[in-house]
Amino acid sequence: MPARDFSPASRYAGIVTILLVSTYELGRQPFGLASPRAWLEREGHCVACVDLAVEPLSDAQIHAAEAVAFYLPMHTATRLALPVIERVQRVNPGARLACYGLYAAINAEMLGALGLTVIGGEFETGLVQFARGQAPPLISLERQTFLAPQRSALPSLHQYAKLRMNGSEKLVAYTEASRGCKHRCRHCPVVPVYDGHFRIVQRDAVLEDIRQQVAAGATHVTFGDPDFFNGPRHSLDIVRALHAAFPDITYDVTIKVEHLLRRRDLLETLKQTGCLFVTSAVESLDDAILAKLEKHHTREDVFEIARAMREIGLTLSPTFIAFTPWTTLAGYRDLLQAIAEWEWIEHVAPIQLALRLLVTAGSRLLELEDLRETLGAFDRTALIYPWTHPDPSMDRLASEVLQLVSEQQETERSRLQIFAGVWQLARGQLAQEKSLPERYLQTARSPIPRMDEPWYCCAEPVTAQGRLI
Repeated sequence: MPARDFSPASRYAGIVTILLVSTYELGRQPFGLASPRAWLEREGHCVACVDLAVEPLSDAQIHAAEAVAFYLPMHTATRLALPVIERVQRVNPGARLACYGLYAAINAEMLGALGLTVIGGEFETGLVQFARGQAPPLISLERQTFLAPQRSALPSLHQYAKLRMNGSEKLVAYTEASRGCKHRCRHCPVVPVYDGHFRIVQRDAVLEDIRQQVAAGATHVTFGDPDFFNGPRHSLDIVRALHAAFPDITYDVTIKVEHLLRRRDLLETLKQTGCLFVTSAVESLDDAILAKLEKHHTREDVFEIARAMREIGLTLSPTFIAFTPWTTLAGYRDLLQAIAEWEWIEHVAPIQLALRLLVTAGSRLLELEDLRETLGAFDRTALIYPWTHPDPSMDRLASEVLQLVSEQQETERSRLQIFAGVWQLARGQLAQEKSLPERYLQTARSPIPRMDEPWYCCAEPVTAQGRLI
């Protein structure tokens, strides 16, 4: 890192002190701080990073910065950033401010009205331009040659989410081998920015990023790509090289059902190179809802890939958007029944049973006339279009499930205990099997590898008490 020079001459030479801020990224050490830091330091700038998920931001840090940029990779991060932006503007009104990441571009109108520069898509080049005092494009899909992220000044991996397995825990590295996605699922936040395009992070940069985190104690790697099989040749080249260099390191990836089916021939390679589990955004087991979301898979496709993965001993971690404007009580009960029948109770984070469909600015969901009829005006605090279910009892059930999950997670109930409570809520007044049947209690598979920070996407992550989670 270059020596810091705060003299007037350094400012004349174009060197600035820039503060990069992350508010939340699912318990991960942020790639979105480490990667742009490497780019900005190469330019000679003085860069500080703060991850508010694990460390405080002081007024002294705010005062010292000539420019501040907020990393907004997800909805929760954006909501948490808003009061911090207000604070920075109050403490250091002369600082230039920017936001970057997926949700910066999605909320460009609101952020621009607050006086911030917005940088979406491939943001490293845009941040370099911002630091130079230039106007970066709102969304750039420029192909970049990545640098190895600079993580040396970030909080220790010990402060982030761990992998829990067989009563033990592993420190987790986080990296990205690609951004964007080839697909245009209607509800996905990637689509308004990348619109069916994806961009790779070069192999050497990814492997060097992993090496430095392994040196810091990581024994498991999470690949945060929206879909690891958008470029399967690139992805498998990386995990083969990872396994050759670090044969004891395990990893997890996110892959859509459609890709898992199409490239099931690659599942064995994932298993052989150390993949412990695959997260897949199943979203629903109702074919009509899946069609609305344009997921391009069916209920039976989910079960087919579940069978294939079980045969080779690869764990599937399905995620769901449990409540949508089209979810029926019968459909919700069917979802719980399927989770129990497929022995996924331990695979599914309880919050997945409570999530509501998220409708953001720019979402392709707004193309659906029947959905638009359920929407209220855009909420500039929640950053969503709130929707109301045509059946008020479904909104009540959603609220009750969220309340139960939130309260029982706080008391550290097991996934099985929480699931049993949700099952009973959903069964309501039904006399038959109102309580979770004994056969499901006996067949709930545990332990399985899982992160101790729940994964969610495209859904409203707010507790019944209004707190962000």
